[in-house]
Amino acid sequence: MRLVLAFLRSSAVGAHALGGFGRLRLRRKDVESFVLPEADEALSAALSELTTAGQQMSSWSAEATGLVESVFDRGVDTAEARQRIIEVGQLTRLRAEAAAQLDDFDYIVRTRFPYPIALRWRETEARRSAGDHGLAYDAVLEAAEILLCYCALLTAALAHGASIELASVSAVRTKLASGRGGGPGLGEWTAVLQEIAGAKKRRGLSPDHPLHELGSLLGDEAASDARKRLAGRRNAEAHLRPVDPVDLPGALQESFDDLRLLATRSRFLADWPLMQVTSVAWDAFSNRASLSFRRLMGDHPVVPTSTMSYPSSAVETGSLYLADRDHRLYLLRPFLTTQVCPTCRTWSTFHADKVDGELVRKSLEHGHWFPFGADTEALQQAALL
Repeated sequence: MRLVLAFLRSSAVGAHALGGFGRLRLRRKDVESFVLPEADEALSAALSELTTAGQQMSSWSAEATGLVESVFDRGVDTAEARQRIIEVGQLTRLRAEAAAQLDDFDYIVRTRFPYPIALRWRETEARRSAGDHGLAYDAVLEAAEILLCYCALLTAALAHGASIELASVSAVRTKLASGRGGGPGLGEWTAVLQEIAGAKKRRGLSPDHPLHELGSLLGDEAASDARKRLAGRRNAEAHLRPVDPVDLPGALQESFDDLRLLATRSRFLADWPLMQVTSVAWDAFSNRASLSFRRLMGDHPVVPTSTMSYPSSAVETGSLYLADRDHRLYLLRPFLTTQVCPTCRTWSTFHADKVDGELVRKSLEHGHWFPFGADTEALQQAALL
């Protein structure tokens, strides 16, 4: 019904309406020619969420209006009225301030993006605000690499789950299996994202599968050019060709603009919670599982434990999952894992990497690493070794 109503209220239908002064009518022959939209479950759910959000905001607006109109219900004492507005209207003001922050993209990344990216973004903001151009420049380039690395790891995990073979993941495997040199870098992560951008690889997936949006990340020329410029700057730094101090402020601003462009293109990440499942309890009678999980979103790893109901028991305790907009869970292990870092003792996310020819687990948040150990069976099953 929401689909049909949205369609009938659209400008495409309104163009056939006749009349004026607020009274429009449609002729029967025009209505008979309409092709109604398909009853798409994902679109229906999105419309339902949008309607619910609109109703919630309308109720807040009505509450604020009612408060204003009741200012002098107890008399005309302005001092008393002011104090009442301050006390009773506090929640309304806080709602408005919180909503206004969502127009600030930096705030969205810090609070709604997955933890590895949000933390790197926070560091970038802090360095830039302190005026230390050299450290800020390094932070921007590292944040860009982690953003692409995280998206590539998601792509590899989701492709594995969907039985999609990616040649670019084979290149990552070659890097990890090599007995010398380092592990995968910005070039390998970019190749994964570029390969999934091809529609052929995503053929047969449901329209709302996350791989479609991951495939769009580097799908336009502007994003591709921004990625190339950032990669060039990263390579120059790695090969001891640093930016001259005189040119550093301009280089910092240009690289941050490119990072912001890529982050804007990956805004879908804010809708996909990164979750660590902490417990699973299966109810055989209701055929549903009760999950406890930690939502690793925003720039701090200390988060409360939440619960949700899920229609499957095939969920691993301790593993990381991606939750899409319809709350379907996608296993990220062994492409992305989480644990307390043995170096800094903070909760961190890790991926398989190589350091001086040794297989290691490397953190996305701070680059700390430690030997992977003998437990490589999952990497082999996922075709990463």
